[in-house]
Formats: sequence, C-alpha cells, structure tokens
Amino acid sequence: MGFLYEEDNLSIQKCPEAQMRRGTPGMWNDKQDFVGALQAEVTFILWFWFQKPYVLLKGTAQRRQPPFMTMDSPQDSDEDACQYNEDGRVMDGVFHSHLEEKVRPYIDLIDSLRLIGIDKDIALPSIAVIGDQSSGKSSVLEVLSGVALPRGSGIVTRCPLELKLRKMKGGVHWRAIISYKDECIEFKDPSLVQSYVEKAQSELAGEGVGICSELISLEIFSPEVCDLTLIDLPGITRVPVKGQPDDIGQQIKRLILSFIEKSETINLVVVPCNVDIATTEALKMAQEVDFEGIRTLAILTKPDLVDRGTEKNILDIVRNQVIPLSKGYIIVKCRGQKQINDKVSLAEATREERDFFQRHEFFRCLLDEEKATVQCLASKLTQHLVDHIKKSLPVLSEEIKKQLWDVRKGLSQVATGPPLDPLKQKAYLIDTLTRFNHKINRLSCGEVVNQDNMYVHLREDFKKWKTYLDGTKATFFKKVQDVVDEYDKSHRGRELPGFSDYSVFETVVQTLVDQLKGQATDTLRAVRETVQKQFTDVSRSCFTNYPFLQCVTTNKIDNIQSKQEAKVEERILEQFEMEQLVYTQDGIYFKTLNETAFSAEGEKASASEDNCAGFDSRSKYPVMLRAYYEIVVQRLADQVPMLIRYFMLKQSAQLLCAEMLGLIDGATVSEVLREESHISRHRFDMQNRVDRLTLAQEKLSNFV
Repeated sequence: MGFLYEEDNLSIQKCPEAQMRRGTPGMWNDKQDFVGALQAEVTFILWFWFQKPYVLLKGTAQRRQPPFMTMDSPQDSDEDACQYNEDGRVMDGVFHSHLEEKVRPYIDLIDSLRLIGIDKDIALPSIAVIGDQSSGKSSVLEVLSGVALPRGSGIVTRCPLELKLRKMKGGVHWRAIISYKDECIEFKDPSLVQSYVEKAQSELAGEGVGICSELISLEIFSPEVCDLTLIDLPGITRVPVKGQPDDIGQQIKRLILSFIEKSETINLVVVPCNVDIATTEALKMAQEVDFEGIRTLAILTKPDLVDRGTEKNILDIVRNQVIPLSKGYIIVKCRGQKQINDKVSLAEATREERDFFQRHEFFRCLLDEEKATVQCLASKLTQHLVDHIKKSLPVLSEEIKKQLWDVRKGLSQVATGPPLDPLKQKAYLIDTLTRFNHKINRLSCGEVVNQDNMYVHLREDFKKWKTYLDGTKATFFKKVQDVVDEYDKSHRGRELPGFSDYSVFETVVQTLVDQLKGQATDTLRAVRETVQKQFTDVSRSCFTNYPFLQCVTTNKIDNIQSKQEAKVEERILEQFEMEQLVYTQDGIYFKTLNETAFSAEGEKASASEDNCAGFDSRSKYPVMLRAYYEIVVQRLADQVPMLIRYFMLKQSAQLLCAEMLGLIDGATVSEVLREESHISRHRFDMQNRVDRLTLAQEKLSNFV
C-alpha cells in the first residue's frame, strides 16, 4: 500500500474507520488482523480518492481526474476544473473557465456598455435571475458570488441587483463596489455586502417591503469567482403581506417582465425540486415571453428535499424530457437554513454539494452528464452568456449606428447651448446679442426678418391716415363755403361791405386742421403695437432658450417704445401747433391753386404772384382755401409717418441695441444665459446619447 503519499497521515485521521482498522504495518498478530487491516486500507483508498486530487503513479506525483469527469469533457482542463490550495482543499467560491482569455473580453464589453449607460437606448445581452419566493434564488447567487446576500421571509430582493463577478489574478485581494443613484461605495470586507445591499434597497424603495425598479450594481473583484454578470430580480409573490400594496404581485411581475421580455436577455429560472415544476410562476412567466425556450435555462434547487420515490421524475426534468428548454436544466444544492445557522462557509457548502451528488443513488449520474453542481452552472452560464453576446453583437452594432444617425440629426436641429467655460460664455453672449442687434437693425431698415412683413402693416396704417385726411377735404370745403355764404350775416365785423376779415377764414382753417390730431395719435399707437410685436418676435427667435434674456429684452422693448411714443406724440402735437400758423410758400400755394381751380369755361387757372385777377372776390375763398388745405393734407400725410418711423422704429432700434450690449458688463453672464430647464435638459440628454452611442460604437469596432 505504499503508493499513497506517506505524509497523508492527516487524511487517515480524517477517516476514522481507516484509522481504527488500518493498524501499523508489520504489527499484524494473525490473519484476521491482516484481513482487517487490508479492508481498512481499501476503505482509506476509496475515501482518499474522492477527497484529494493527487496520487503517486510510478513514483511521480500527478494530478488525477475524479471518476465523474471524462477525458473529453471540458472539466479535464486545468483551467476549467476547480482550483485547489496547498492543502488539497477547494478554494472558496472559485470557478475558473478554460476559455477565460476568450470569455472575459466579451463580458467586459457588455459591462462597459452598460456602465456608459447604453442600456438606456438599446437592450444589452444579460442574464436575469427569476424565481418564486423561497425558491433558493439567493442561495444560488451566494455560491456563485462567494458572498452572503440579504435573506429572510417575504420579499428580500426589493430592487433589481446587477451582480458583476470579476475574476482577478496575481494575488489581488477581495474588493467590491456598490453603486446606485449618485452613490458609489468601495469596500474590502465581504461580510459588509448584505448590509450595503439592504441600505441601498431602503434608500431606493423606502423602508418596509415595497419594491423599486432602480438598479443596484454590485461589482465583486476576487480570484475566487467566475467572470459573469447577472441581474437578480425580486421573488414572485402572490399574497401581499402587512405593509405591502394589494397589487404587489402585479408590480413585481411588471418589473420582471420589463427585463425578461427583451430578446437580448437569458432567463435563469430558479425552481425548487420539491414542487411541481409545471405550476411554478417563474417558469410560466419565462414561457410567456420565450415560448420556444430558446433563452431560458432552469436551475433546480433543494434536491435534498425531494420525496423518496420521485427522484426519477427529477431526472426526467433535468434531462429535458418534461418541459423542454434549449439551454436545459442544472441541478444544484446550496446551503440550507440549518447550514446557515451553523455558519457553514460557502466553500464548505460547495464541497458538501459535490459529496452529496457523488454519493446520491440517483443523481450521481448527473455529474457525468454535466448537469449538476454550482460549478457546472457557473461554467455553463458564462459560456451561454458569451455565446449570446457574440450572436447579439452584429445586431447591436447596426442598432447603435441607426440610433446614432437619428440622434445626431435631431441634435443638429436643436439650438446650440452656451459653453460651460466662463470665458467662452462671455464670448458666446456677445455673439448672441450681436446677432439679435443685427436682426433689429435689418428690421428697422425695412428688411423682412420675421415671417410677418412689418412694412406691410406700416403701409396699411399710414395709408389709413392718408385716407382719413382725404376724407376731410369735402367737409373742409363745405365748412368754408358756409362761412362765405353767411359772412355778412354771421361773421362781418367793423369792415365795410365788400371787405372780408382774414382772421375769420384763418380760424376756420385752424379749427378744422386741429381736429386731425386725434387720428394722428391713433396712427401712432397702431404703429407702436406693430413695431413692438416685431421687436418682441425677434427677441423670441433669438433668445428661444434663454428666459432671462427674453424677459429683459421684452421689458426694454416696452420701456423704449413707451418713451419713444411719448416723444413722437409730443412732436406730432408740435406739428399741429405749427399748422396753426396757416403758412406755405407762395409758389407752392399758386401751383396747388392752379391745379385745383378751374375758370368758368372749365379751364385751369393761371394765378401767380403777379396775376391774382379773378381771385380777389369773397366767392373765390372756398377754392383758394381748398388749395391750401390740399397742401396741409399732403404735409401731414408725410410728416406724421416720418415722425413715427424715425422715433418709433429707427431710433428705438438704436436705443435697444445699445441697451442690449450693456448687458455684457452689467449682468452675470451665467444668469443671462440661463436656459429653460426642459430645453437644456433635452439638449443635454441628446448630447449624452450621442456621446455614449459614439463610445459604444468605438468599443464594438474591436469585436464586429
């Protein structure tokens, strides 16, 4: 029996039966002792074979294959089997893939895409873990991750938990990062995982038993885990407990469906062996979104609770003969509540799991079929995820290209926002105000700046003014004629008969002209409304995204227009005061008189300074004053619009431009350029999408 390591006396101590029966070589007293010792030796060999990975063959220590591994199975590689430490014990939670160098880049790629937020735009390949309450879901994740997760009755997982497992090399110590909302905490004590996850759930979902769709990310770096990323979802419940809303079951189902209905998701369904698999809600939900079972892998837990006599039914399920799934079934045995209470470590539970299947009368065959143990589950999950990622990458790349083109097109139609650099902000403000002033100046010069042509409205207002003036001519002529007809009776003073008092007719002209003031001021107000609206429209078009600038500009426009209106009104009144002088150049008067007066024979008059014959009688006064009124009408028809245009348009534009430039040094630039929240947020979101889609495209270029 000398082919065993002699230093394995410690192993003999671990096998009590061998210790009692083996004895000491050369000390056998009789044949019975020899036979007993031989039996003990055989017992020890069998125990040793399943406990230690090394035997001495032909005097050389070599690693042996356990009997449940075949030579052509993936586990026969050093890189795929469990790792052992110097004492020959399985290291805690270690699952090492023989494809690690090929697998890791794909998992890291998807995690990096999720980290930059690309999952907000496109569904990414992932593994979602679902199961009914108390199905053993948390136990499976604990063994895979090597850390204790929140446990208890009722809803324990209250938020989606993204579990990122990262296998590290080179003696790197265990560390983890938990992130949610704006929190990001790094810690190096595995025992803190449970408390950190519970704290995150309380902050997101509130105290109590409510749920939340916000994602918690837990990234674990350890030499003792496999490269894998899973999303743990709340357990399915049917009956609400105290403190839960009546529709808690529907809330959980909606949350689960939001993950598992995506074609990019592998659905990992956890089902206890001691229930009827056909009635489990988790598998039913998975079948509803994946009725062909292409994306579903089922895990059977709690095989130690199977009723005696039903083991073959479990074998049929695992062998895909009951409810077929393309990815099949894996059966695992994790820590039970008693083991947790007894503080059995995850590493010890992993060894006990393998022992359980090796010694089980019905389930030991599943080891050869690679359908049992968490180690086999980890290997299959990793490979399934990587295969799924590889198949999804071409579609993912095309979708990113399409979305990137659409978002860039949309962003190009959104006004560029102010820069973040304070120095650049000032330059941006100057440029923005200069563009506004340029538009205002163009508008005041008669160019069409807005969709509505301002000068069309101004011409209409001025035309109404001229029409009104023309409409008063007949009234004026009649009034003068009445004065002439009734002069001797009503108007003659101390003058001799046949003579006329000039002041009488001057007063008539002054009175009638003064009555035109009301319409002149009405025209002013109409033009003010038009100009103010046009200026305000320019402000809105130039400062669409800047409420502060819009408000300031609107106030300035209103103030300037009010001041200019008062000034114009004063000038118009001055104009009418001057009209009381009843004056025009003689040459202009005679020219107008000759154009409007006709002789008895119907010929035009030919009056001049040297020849006033025919206009020296009172009967000619209406014709003579009508000629003068024509001059007044023409003068007012031009003068009032010119006053309005100059003060209300040209000078107002100049004043407004000057005051707007004063904002450059007279206000806080960041406050002036403060945007509407929804506009800046929309642009910010679109720019972020462009950035993350561009980055995602760059990352994918190395794989597609």
